[in-house]
Amino acid sequence: MESELKTFDSKENEPLQAVHESSSKDDRPLLKSDSNANSPKVSGVEELEELEKKYAAYVRKDVYGTMGRGELPLVEKLLLGFAAVTLVPIRVVVSISILLIYYLICRICTISIAPTRDEEQEDYAHMGGWRRSVVVQCGRFLSRALLFTLGFYWISEANRNTDTAEILTSENEGKEQSEEPERPGAIISNHVSYLDILYHMSSSFPSFVAKRSVAKLPLVGLISKCLGCVYVQRESKASDFKGVSDLPMFLSGVVTERVKEAHQNESAPQMMLFPEGTTTNGDYLLPFKTGAFLSKVPILPVILRYPYRRFSPAWDSISGVRHVILLLCQFVNYIEVTRLPVYYPSQEEKDDPKLYAHNVRKLMASEGGLTMSDIGLAEKRIYHAALNGLVYQG
Repeated sequence: MESELKTFDSKENEPLQAVHESSSKDDRPLLKSDSNANSPKVSGVEELEELEKKYAAYVRKDVYGTMGRGELPLVEKLLLGFAAVTLVPIRVVVSISILLIYYLICRICTISIAPTRDEEQEDYAHMGGWRRSVVVQCGRFLSRALLFTLGFYWISEANRNTDTAEILTSENEGKEQSEEPERPGAIISNHVSYLDILYHMSSSFPSFVAKRSVAKLPLVGLISKCLGCVYVQRESKASDFKGVSDLPMFLSGVVTERVKEAHQNESAPQMMLFPEGTTTNGDYLLPFKTGAFLSKVPILPVILRYPYRRFSPAWDSISGVRHVILLLCQFVNYIEVTRLPVYYPSQEEKDDPKLYAHNVRKLMASEGGLTMSDIGLAEKRIYHAALNGLVYQG
C-alpha cells in the first residue's frame, strides 16, 4: 500500500474525508512532468531558497538533496554502488518472500468465508476465532520482519506521560478516565513516509483508509481487506467531482461507525488515521482534517520520527521509485516512536471537532518538538511542480 494513506475532513455537517484528501486537481501525479514552454522555471539558488522557505515542510535536508538528486561526494557514490550490488538484491528477494508468505496466510484464513460487504466496502476485519488471531499475529510479526529487512533493526519506543493532555481536557473528563480508562477508537499519527504503515501494522495492526484501487492490487488487495481498510474512490473523472468533500454520506458513516465500534468493542480493529492528509519531511505538523475527530471518542496520539545520517526515510519531495531504491541502499535506518496518553475530549471538544483536532495537533507538536505549519497537500503539489520547472495551470 502506498504511503499517502488517507484521512477525512468535514464539510457543512462535517462528513469525514480521507486522510489524503484534496481537490480533484490534487489527484495528478506529484512529480508529473509538463512540456509547456510557458511554465515558469525554477532557476538559480535564490529561487530555490525562496521555494524552500515557503514550503519548508517538504524540503529534503539529507545528503541526497532536493528531490534526492543532489550532487553526491565520491564516498557516497561508492557506498551506493556497493549496496546496489550486494544489499539491494537480498532485501528485494526477502521482502517479496515476506509479502508472498503473508498473502498465502491471508488466503488460507479467508477460505470458505465471505467478506463483510457494505455498499462499496469489502473486508475481513470482523472474522473471528483462530482466523483473526492468525491474521493479526502473523501480520504484526511479518511487518516487523519487513522493517528489519529494510534496515530498521532497532525501533525506539517511548510511552510519554504528560501533563499537557490534562490541561487540554476538562477536569471532569479527567476524573472519569482515571476511574475507568476507555479504549481509544482511533490512533492519530503524523505522516512522514509509507513506512509509517508498516510500523503501525507491526505495533497494533489497525485498519487504514485507502484508495479503492488498492483493493484490486495483486497480493496487497487481499491483505488490505484483512486489515479492514475503508476504501475511498478518488479516481472519479466526473466534472462535478470536488475531491473528498463530495464523498457520499455512507462513507462518512462507515469511518465514524468503525471508530465508535473500536472504542466500544475490544475485539474490533482500531482505525489508524493520518489527519495531515499527506507526508512531510518529519520536522513539521500540518493542519489536521477534522474527520478523525467527528466520532467524539478518545484517541491515541502517536508521533513518529526518522533520525538519519545520510538518507532521510521521509517521503517529501522525492519520487517513489527513487525513494525505495535509496532506502534499500541504506545499511541502517531508524525509527523513533512516542506514544502520548490517550486523549479524552472535553464536552466542548466533542461539540466542536475543529477545536478537538486543533488541541490534539497542538499537543503532538509540543510533545514531539514539531513545528506547526499552515500549508497542506495542495502546496506540496505546487512545490513539486515548481521543482520540476512547472506549475499546474487552472
